[in-house]
Amino acid sequence: MKLLRVGTAGAERPALLDADGVLRDLSGVVDDIDGALLADEAALGRVRAAAGAGDLPALDGTGLRVGPPLARIGKVVCIGLNYHDHARETGAEPPAEPVIFFKAPDTVVGPYDTVLVPRGSTKTDWEVELAVVIGRTARYLGSAEEALAHVAGYAVAHDVSEREFQIERGGTWDKGKNCETFNPLGPWLVTADDVPDPQALSLKLWVNGELKQDGTTAEQIFPVGEVVRYVSQFMTLYPGDVINTGTPAGVALGRPEPKPFLRAGDVVELEIPGLGRQRQELKDA
Repeated sequence: MKLLRVGTAGAERPALLDADGVLRDLSGVVDDIDGALLADEAALGRVRAAAGAGDLPALDGTGLRVGPPLARIGKVVCIGLNYHDHARETGAEPPAEPVIFFKAPDTVVGPYDTVLVPRGSTKTDWEVELAVVIGRTARYLGSAEEALAHVAGYAVAHDVSEREFQIERGGTWDKGKNCETFNPLGPWLVTADDVPDPQALSLKLWVNGELKQDGTTAEQIFPVGEVVRYVSQFMTLYPGDVINTGTPAGVALGRPEPKPFLRAGDVVELEIPGLGRQRQELKDA
């Protein structure tokens, strides 16, 4: 299923994109798309049954904002340097264990919302990523196979980053990762049953129409199942938590000088086939 949330920020309603590409209203079946829904097999069954029966009313999507496909996110865990090609382009050694950092849930915005360039920023960068959404409480998982059974679904994430704040200003990466609007998510949350192999997904990103990233999750150093298993050794993952699993090569940081960092007026588009496409215009904060 392709689940999404539509409407003005803070007042989104749950929806579903059916097999014919018709937007359907889910508000008569569930209150919202959040961790509680993802953990409730009976509720998900009602959604599947209603979709299969053709009982869901159609929504006119004209002019309708698409919000993040998930409400009330508990935490956004991020994995750094998780693609062989990205590690090579930045001159970094592939890590022996996954590199973990966090984004605050309030960085998450819709897939077509404006992205704000922070005040004083000269090194705002792009990163297309596969986001994993947790559907069952996960702690001390024993295998990658067990970990994948705790995944509710997948989405496109844009891990916007400010490299000076991240790398040159001391401390951890968090200063360069948690600026306002720095995690567009969606458009859809695609349930795991519709993504048979998360290691066979292509990821693309364009800036002002020019292809910048063209990668595949097959290049991940730590595959999705291993990432979820590993993270569960250090923290409990709850339904509705999100893991951004890293970005392939092609970011501005890895390019020759002068590096083409983002500025107000730039347009970024990113896509994972089957999971949807995003588009953001950048403006000054």
